[in-house]
Amino acid sequence: MTGSADLLLADEAATCALGARLVPALRPGDVLLLAGGLGTGKTTLARAGIQAALGGPAEVPSPTFTLVQTYDLPAGTLWHFDLYRLGDPAEVLELGFEDAVADGIVLVEWPDRLGPLLPARHATVDLIAEPGSDRRRAHLSFVGDWRGSSLPLL
Repeated sequence: MTGSADLLLADEAATCALGARLVPALRPGDVLLLAGGLGTGKTTLARAGIQAALGGPAEVPSPTFTLVQTYDLPAGTLWHFDLYRLGDPAEVLELGFEDAVADGIVLVEWPDRLGPLLPARHATVDLIAEPGSDRRRAHLSFVGDWRGSSLPLL
């Protein structure tokens, strides 16, 4: 599966619903990049998706200050990176990024900070806020070979 889809997310609940569809479908080796400006819903989408993958309400803190949080899911270890505070792509290596990509399920907020470390195979959700509204536009794209993926087709 290679390609893209555009979605209109009417409100925060729709952003959460998208996360709850995508994240539980991820498997080890999958990398989901969450792009968009400040306040566009990246962490909201990630939190709802992680909670859905864990099977219900759970504490899912933003990794803004810790830079990475891990979760043991039935499918494998999920690594949630927030790279906003990084100044150099090499810093992500110190966080275990290579191990995460090799064996884990990876969510990355602020993927532009990865620079040359961007994995060749990844999916991206780019969230764009509509001014003066709670609505978001989500552009979902897939790069690399996603055949056999369990990500829902949108």
